[in-house]
Formats: sequence, structure tokens, C-alpha cells
Amino acid sequence: MADKIQAIRGMNDILPDSTPHWQKLESVLRQLMASYGYSEIRMPIVEKTHLFKRSIGEVTDIVEKEMYTFEDRNGDSLTLRPEGTASCVRAGIEHGLLYNQEQRLWYMGPMFRHERPQKGRYRQFHQLGVETFGVGTPDVDAELILMTARLWKMIGIHGSVHLEINSLGSNEARAEYRNKLVAFLEPIKDQLDEDSQRRLQTNPLRILDSKNPEVQKLVKDAPKLSEHLDEESKQHFKRLCQILDTNNIPYTINTNLVRGLDYYNRTVFEWVTDKLGAQGTICAGGRYDGLTEQLGGHATPASGFAMGLERIVALIEEMSAEEIPLADVYMVALGEQAELSAMMLAEQLRDQWPSIKIRMNCGAGNFKKQFKRADKSGAKIALVIGEQEVKDGTVGVKYLREHKDQLVVSQRDISQLLEQYLV
Repeated sequence: MADKIQAIRGMNDILPDSTPHWQKLESVLRQLMASYGYSEIRMPIVEKTHLFKRSIGEVTDIVEKEMYTFEDRNGDSLTLRPEGTASCVRAGIEHGLLYNQEQRLWYMGPMFRHERPQKGRYRQFHQLGVETFGVGTPDVDAELILMTARLWKMIGIHGSVHLEINSLGSNEARAEYRNKLVAFLEPIKDQLDEDSQRRLQTNPLRILDSKNPEVQKLVKDAPKLSEHLDEESKQHFKRLCQILDTNNIPYTINTNLVRGLDYYNRTVFEWVTDKLGAQGTICAGGRYDGLTEQLGGHATPASGFAMGLERIVALIEEMSAEEIPLADVYMVALGEQAELSAMMLAEQLRDQWPSIKIRMNCGAGNFKKQFKRADKSGAKIALVIGEQEVKDGTVGVKYLREHKDQLVVSQRDISQLLEQYLV
């Protein structure tokens, strides 16, 4: 036998027992985006490497360690996208969507980072990204948070997540604060872990966000970014909090929340859970007013977020034991004429009720085997046709999930029964 070829480590197959949860989540997300008036954009998964170096920052973990980068046949350096915001901004600039315009966009698809695989962190993972351009006021930041809060209710996980928010201030205020933070950390740098020592020279604000408990103890008395905000950022953040309060959205102000990408300013937020172990952030975002200009466009206020779909699906599965059935109706048929009649009836019902999942028994088998398959499918009803039903133009109705007597009804009336029971 030839050697078996397996999937690349950290790039997982999504199997049929999980895909119904993915399909349901994706359907809800599309419905949610439409309800807020956001438009879909689709970008390629491969971009020029320079795009991510310039946007994310050359000294970030993503660029330094995690990107899948290669040279194509022309010698150009290309990268599988590690996140979607830079690609979306590039597309907006390239196609003239951003200058003096307001855009509210969303996208969904795979991203790639060469990280150590663990539960909730994969090398190919999927994100929904939402980006807004042309609005610099806090109301659009609040709308993004309200949108995500609504999603958690729609998919039944709102009791398992909580919101953390912070303000990073303007770029100028943050640069001034950075100097104060470095001055605080320099005398104790030998006590910091390896990652934090490296970040001290490149991105010291990330040290505040360290998951190492020992580092958290060391930065407990560090200067607070919230005490060094410019006045305009303070008012922006105050208004954001006011909108969230008015809409009864609970939140925690986490002054150490900074996010891992260089392009953020002012509002940053994360939705976190304690149900998934170490990978507790399921959605994160904020404002990035300088990124469009940084990538060659005109100065454009912008904000957005991204959510990890693997983590959300895992949380849905953690919170609910509900299995999504393969079928609502299972067609059972015995005999050649019965099979023809059942298949024709199934097609007629699909024409009339396209939302109902109807599974046809294929591969023959006696009634016992077919009912076993029907039960395994999760269907609520089995429609049964045998030789007698073919002669009489009837169909048997067997309830698979309730203790009800089996019925025999005319094939002409079966549509009415399905309407009452399933639609």
C-alpha cells in the first residue's frame, strides 16, 4: 500500500458532524450583516508580503514568526494573508472605495499563521471581519460592539462571553506614554520573560497584555495609559461608554488591553470567554484611523473587528448538546415501483418546500434497515411507500421522534401535513 497522505499540521478538515454548526453560524452572520446594512467584499488569500509588513508592523510576532511567505516564479515575495484588515484597506484604496466615502464592509474566509497548534489556535483558521471607513465618531465603534452583542444572543452564547474595552489614545499621546512605560520597565527588564524583553525594544505596550502571571505582577504598578490620553480621545471613549450603557451592554474597562497589531488607536475591545481554556478571545477589534494613509491612501477614519469562527463553533458546541439533523423527512421505499414513486414525491416536495431537508433512502434494504437509517438521520418523519401505497396513491407517515400512531394519507395531502408539522 502507498503511504497515507495526511493533512498539514494545524490545517484541519471540518467533518460532516461539525459542518451543520458552521453552516448555521455562517447563515446567521450573513443575516446579521444584512440587518445592519453592511456589504460583503471578497479579497484574495495571497497578497504581496510588503502589505503586511507595512500594516501589521515588522517587529510584531505575526510578521517576525508566523507568516507563510514564499517567492513565486517571478521572484515576488508573497504571503498567505494572516489577517484581513490590511487586505480590505488595500482593496479599498485600489478600487477607489474609501476617499471621501463611507463604507461598511464585511468578509469571511481562511487566514494563515504558522503558530504552535492547540485547541482554538490553528495554522489555517477562519474569520469574519467587519470594517468601517469614513466615520471617525464613537457611534460607529459602539455599533460594531452592539452588532457582536446581538450575535451572541442569536447563537445562544451571550451568557458565556464578556466585553473588555480600552482606549489607546492618539498616536502622539501613545508615543509619549510609550517613553514613560519604557522608563518604568528598563530597571526591571532582567525580571521580564524572554518575550517581554524582546518587546521592550519593539512594542513595549504588548508587555501590558502579557498572559504570564509573573509579568502581570511586575507591570501592576506601571504608568496607566488611561492617565496619559489626549482630551479628544477621552471624550471619544466617554461617549462610547455612554452608548454602551444606554443599550445595557455590560463591559469591563481593562487598562492593559492594547491588542497585538501596530495600527490600532483610540478604541480597542475584546469579547472573551472562560469556556475555551487559554484561547479565550473570540472577537477583537478597534479603531485604526492611520492605516489607510500608511498604505498609500488618503487619511481615512476607520474601525472594525475580527472574530475567530473555530472558537465560536467550539463555544456553541460546548454550550449546546443539540445535534443538527441530517434530514427533516426520510423517504422509505420498498420495491422498484415504490422507489420510483418515492423519488418523484421527494422531488415534488422539494419544489414546494425548498427549506425542508428530505433524504431519500438509496441502496435498497428491507424496512427494518431503512427505518434504522431514518432514525440515524435525525429526521422527525419517515414517509413510507410500498407496493400497496403505489396502487392506492397513498403514503405512510411514521413519526420517529414522538409516540404517535402511523398514518396513511393521500399523496396529494402529504404537502399539507408537512406544512402543519415542519414548516
